Amino acid sequence: MLDLKFIRDNPGLVKDAIQVKRINLDLDELLRLDRELSDVRQRVETLQAERNANAKAVPKASKEEKPGLIEKGKALGEEVKTLEPTLRAHEDALRQLLLRVPNIPLPGVPEGVDDSDNVELRREGTLPTFDFTPLDHVALLDKHGWADAERVARVSGSRSYLLKGEAALLEQAILTFALTYLAERDFTPLSTTALVRPETLVATGHFPGGEDQVYKIEGEELMLAGTAEVPVNSLYAGEILAEDDLPIKFAAISAAFRSEAGSAGRDVRGLIRVHEFRKVEQYLICRADQDEALRWFDTLLANAEGILQALELPYRVVQNCTGDMGAGKALMYDIEAWVPSENLYRETHSCSYLGDWQARRTGLRYRGEDGKPQFAHTLNNTGIAVPRILVPFLENHQQADGRIRIPAALKGFLGGKGFIG
Repeated sequence: MLDLKFIRDNPGLVKDAIQVKRINLDLDELLRLDRELSDVRQRVETLQAERNANAKAVPKASKEEKPGLIEKGKALGEEVKTLEPTLRAHEDALRQLLLRVPNIPLPGVPEGVDDSDNVELRREGTLPTFDFTPLDHVALLDKHGWADAERVARVSGSRSYLLKGEAALLEQAILTFALTYLAERDFTPLSTTALVRPETLVATGHFPGGEDQVYKIEGEELMLAGTAEVPVNSLYAGEILAEDDLPIKFAAISAAFRSEAGSAGRDVRGLIRVHEFRKVEQYLICRADQDEALRWFDTLLANAEGILQALELPYRVVQNCTGDMGAGKALMYDIEAWVPSENLYRETHSCSYLGDWQARRTGLRYRGEDGKPQFAHTLNNTGIAVPRILVPFLENHQQADGRIRIPAALKGFLGGKGFIG
């Protein structure tokens, strides 16, 4: 959420953000509710002050005056009691609207409707050339007996996956490599749960609005997060950190779950869009300094690129437009790896800077040099996500005989093998 005073002082700027991010929110309604709440709160405070003054006057009053003062105190108390439900209702309604207010995109963010309006910034790596007919990742998995889509579908339904043999080892090797790579760059490794309380999804900004993407545990106040960002973001919820504690840098590995509601018919074949996957997530908390935060944004982006470069995968970096960056992002870049069978780049990483928008929802603060608590800034980016990364990995590194070449950086995580299959 944004600071309410900022919203009051900059309604035009906020309305622009609502429009370009395609958010369903009436800012005039929010501001009207804010004014009404202010009036009700002021009336309650006035009545409470009057009641307190009246209560102090009772002991000093004469015998004749006391009954009238007592009656007046009761009347004031009843009026406050009558107004309190209105006050609570206005506070709750205003909070719900504030939770829908989007962050302000940074200057230069391209305006657009969806990912088709994202802007390519650059391409890295060399696209593979094949002197044979290459297979797609599903055919490669089938060729080596590395998957069993039919049996796992009977067990877990559609959009589930199962990897066998060397493919299972490859999946784990890539996760371990990414976690190690980030640890070597002073990101603290975390192994965390995907089970979270609903308020943690509000804190990250996934709620309200993304409820249909999340699996709920029936009979429990728990849900399954789609990224380690969700539990990690709330580790320090409500705390006031010391400035010297910052930045806090995590490389968090967890299972991840997404219902993929609304994606019927999209990417149903293979490993691209599955309900359950595993992911290493970069997550960073820093001081409320935009210049510093943007330097960390570059660091997170460089880490992700370094991982892809070590895996020897060609990719491109795109800047997300306003309609594709989500409500909470001030700046967002996607990295897309090359998928030969489709002759296109597919998103594998998303790098996001959220300013203090997320920290305000979380209650994530630190005490600055002046001793006053202030909200931190947060950033996140994918480290690696499997099994999706196996799609470009298998296809780009396939050989004429069907084997898969293992890049040098990954060999040590696969027992020194130069090829699998």
